[in-house]
Amino acid sequence: MTAHPFDRFEGVLFFPVTPFDAHDRVDVALLEQHVSDRVEQGAGGVFAACGTGEYHALGLDEIRAVVGSAVRATAGRRPVVAGTGGPIAHAVGAARAAAEAGADGLLLLPPYLVAAPQEGLLRYVLAVAGATDLPVVVYHRGAAAFTEATMERLLEDRRVQGVKDGVGDIALMQRFVLAAQRAGRDDVRFFNGLLTAEASQAAYRAIGVPLYSSAVFAMAPRIAAAYFDALETGDEARQRLLLDRFYVPLVRLRDETPGFAVSLIKAGLRIAGVPVGSVRPPLTDPTAEQAARLRALLEAGHELVA
Repeated sequence: MTAHPFDRFEGVLFFPVTPFDAHDRVDVALLEQHVSDRVEQGAGGVFAACGTGEYHALGLDEIRAVVGSAVRATAGRRPVVAGTGGPIAHAVGAARAAAEAGADGLLLLPPYLVAAPQEGLLRYVLAVAGATDLPVVVYHRGAAAFTEATMERLLEDRRVQGVKDGVGDIALMQRFVLAAQRAGRDDVRFFNGLLTAEASQAAYRAIGVPLYSSAVFAMAPRIAAAYFDALETGDEARQRLLLDRFYVPLVRLRDETPGFAVSLIKAGLRIAGVPVGSVRPPLTDPTAEQAARLRALLEAGHELVA
């Protein structure tokens, strides 16, 4: 097993988009440029082919290409964690493809469609974890919402080295953190994985969850880095300013249309002149009016951090 690659996480965790060319193929060269640029701007870890990277819409060969591009672009400067999940056979295949491409770890998304009992979810995690030697971050959300008892059993397996919360139950996440402490698992890393996580990170930090996903970093790294710096230095006034003037309006726009947690990030990159293409179905791109509001928000955010 890779020796504690998650110990190397620093700063904002970066979730790159997956760019598609005019023929709907993964634009490998543009992806490498996208990842390399964001690492140079301070990304603390790269999560390739995950939610923001449209894992749900990628084939196994595409996952291998996306993860391989991220690995080449980071050149060992930061850990690369690859998405996996969905139907069990596809999840195992994606895990193996990621390992072959040189990933340092896996982010295990929920299984597809079915509502499983806790015993089934436990078996799902262990089956994917057993497919490679890579450490696994378990994504607690949607169809993979774990109880405290199941989390205790998961933490018995040393391959589980991370828990990412997408449910938003702060009290339950606190119990997960305490369960890891009781088990002597100081190697486990906990992440805030809520959509636009900056809007809730102060609360997560208070319960011992210092890491968070930042999709905003993919399209507006200066804004995301400014919020992270304000959080690190305890500058609450600056945090509130960025939340009030940028992040909360962005959340309102995001909530207008399902899937905009991904679509808006790609649109923001296109606004910045990066030809990442559209999102794949079943997601949709913003309307012209929504894109105009996003542009105005990004301009306002950049003025705040100028």
